[in-house]
This record gives sequence, C-alpha cells and structure tokens, in this order.
Amino acid sequence: MAPASILVFAGSIRSGSLSTKLAALAAKELALADAGVTRISLADYEMPIYNGDLEKEKGVPENATKLARLIAAHQGVMIATPEYNNSVPPLLKNTIDWVSRVEATGDTKYRNRVYAIGSTSDGMIGGARALIDLRKIVQAGLGAILIPTKIEVSRAQDAFDESGELTVEPVSKLLKRLCRQLVDLSARLAD
Repeated sequence: MAPASILVFAGSIRSGSLSTKLAALAAKELALADAGVTRISLADYEMPIYNGDLEKEKGVPENATKLARLIAAHQGVMIATPEYNNSVPPLLKNTIDWVSRVEATGDTKYRNRVYAIGSTSDGMIGGARALIDLRKIVQAGLGAILIPTKIEVSRAQDAFDESGELTVEPVSKLLKRLCRQLVDLSARLAD
C-alpha cells in the first residue's frame, strides 16, 4: 500500500491562530505517520463571498478550482477550525461553498476523500459546536468520508507550548490517534 497523501489547512488565517497551530501540529504528526503532507493557508485561496448571481455572471473563481484540484490530488484532508459564535468561521464556510460549486470530474474529482476534523477554542468544550456544523458542511458540500475520531482542544490559548506542541497528554495522544486513522483509511480507500 502506497503512503497516503494528506492536505492540511486551518479555517482561520489570523496571525497567531490557534487552529493554525493545531493544523501545523497535525501536519507534523501525519508526516511521522508516513503520510505525504501538503499544508496550505486559505489566505492563498482568496474568494469573494458566495453569491449565486456572481457565479452566474462570472463563474466559479479560479481559486475554488485550484483548491478542488488540490483536494482531488490527495487521498485525505485534515481541517482544523476555530469556533466562531458556536459554528465555523465564515472564511471556511465560504471556501467550502465555492469548492462545492466546482464540477467534481477529471482533475477536480474532489469528492469521496477521507477527512479528519479538529477544533480549537478558548472555552471549555474546545470548539465542539463548530465540529458539529463542519461535519455537516464537508459531508454535504464536499462528499467527505469522515473518520469518527475528532479532536477538540479546549482552553487552546494555554494548550500549546512555545514550540507548538500540545501540553495536555491525553489531547496529544488523541491527535496522534486521529492522524494515524486518517493516514490508514486514506491509504485503504485511495482511488
């Protein structure tokens, strides 16, 4: 079985973003689990707010097509999201909405990829409400195959040390398990 290739990104582009820290750590763990890892920033895939009239007039933005191609080129995807107002941030939702408008054929066949999801929050439940919504959005919009394990990093402002490692051992172990499951299932389901 060939090593899985995994795309990793955060749902935030804010400087010092906690979800970006989680994405960076997940990329490291995925590489340690023998995956080929591509880590991106959504800042490099800027898109207008989704509007059906805009799509009708100008079509799907090139960055949505580029991202669909990138997803299609990987067997798995890891998304780390912050929680905004008990849900996913608008940047992440808008990105998924636009990618879902790309025809999923040929080099943009982005559907049926294996996804792992994680969240960060400064609260006590670690972004759990954002993950409920993210689960629905990636399944409906991107045809995601979601692994059941997820990671929620509560009090995330205190959860990472200066080198970016998680300071809470059970959460660190959960991230390792999540990454291993993503690599294993992605490799088995590769098309």
